[in-house]
Amino acid sequence: MALFASVREKDVTRAIVDSFLRQFSDYADCDCIIVGGGPSGLWCGKDLAAAGYKVLIIERNNYVGGGFWIGGYFMNKVTIRKPAHECLEELGVPYEEPYEGLCVCDGPHVCSALIAAACKAGVKFASLTCVDDIVLRGDGRVAGVVINWTPIRTIPKEIAALDPVAMESKIVVDSTGHDASVIGCLERRGLIKTRGMGAMWINESEDAVVEKTGLVYPGLVASGMAVSTLYGLPRMGPTFGSMLISGKRAAQAVIKEIG
Repeated sequence: MALFASVREKDVTRAIVDSFLRQFSDYADCDCIIVGGGPSGLWCGKDLAAAGYKVLIIERNNYVGGGFWIGGYFMNKVTIRKPAHECLEELGVPYEEPYEGLCVCDGPHVCSALIAAACKAGVKFASLTCVDDIVLRGDGRVAGVVINWTPIRTIPKEIAALDPVAMESKIVVDSTGHDASVIGCLERRGLIKTRGMGAMWINESEDAVVEKTGLVYPGLVASGMAVSTLYGLPRMGPTFGSMLISGKRAAQAVIKEIG
């Protein structure tokens, strides 16, 4: 007696294709597109989706989570400074406090818990997808992003010149880390100027990133290390508390903008 249900190979193919294309079409127009599926983008998406907003996270890699999986120096322990430990408690992730105010937990545990929380809230994802450009309206407002498959960037244009497609949204969040990819699209047009990330200074950096998280251009919110690149803030290295709280602040900024 067979253990699993009997299906045809074509049924598996159709299930994947139909489901993906239906979702892709549906999310071609959504409330918020978050570019970058690291800790700040995931938390922002989780809070927005939980509040009832239609959210798509675009990630250039074939996985989400960014450096949250591995912490610092490929050692999969994540450090978080208080009061961001409350985020760990919200996710139900255990932690230790080896030094006063500094908590440490397992990277795979907290990352998978945050991904699961975002999915449960209703966030949808487009992985292996990179941003080529932005959608701009006549009033200068960012109204979406132009995307393509990430692998296309590794193929010479003489071999594969594949036009991108556009996704519209009421607002876009740049949570692409040090690259600040969406902000970079504006900078290439002379509409904004980045100062570049500064040297490491943990105490200064985390507070500054959270403080400056928010609307940086009409229709565009910056969170996480994209904020650091834009404003020339110090980097904080392998500690992630400000990434989580920046994601919270970004969600609040989105709600303030689009209602």
